Amino acid sequence: MPIELSVLQDLRMDLRPPDVRDGAATAALIADPTRAGILAMLRGGPHCVCELAEALGERQNNVSNHLARLRDAGLVRVSRAPADGRRVYYERDDAACAAASSAVAEILG
Repeated sequence: MPIELSVLQDLRMDLRPPDVRDGAATAALIADPTRAGILAMLRGGPHCVCELAEALGERQNNVSNHLARLRDAGLVRVSRAPADGRRVYYERDDAACAAASSAVAEILG
């Protein structure tokens, strides 16, 4: 049985497009399964690149490139381990992730 859609009698030619740039940029960024996986894994706390690469079955340089994109977007932060300055650890920026989530929700809301 077809669904009846309500039809307006008058056209609304004064519609203004919403600003969806932030939400669309976030959606495009996390559409990559590796980046989405990284963000999901970082919910549990900081991890070094080697841990993330092993868990994701990816090469470390590939994971580093994805982390750079997430860092440039402000969704993750980086720090060095105090005891061993060679290891770099990444963690989510929860405030930035919440803002990004809200931007996407504005589109889908």
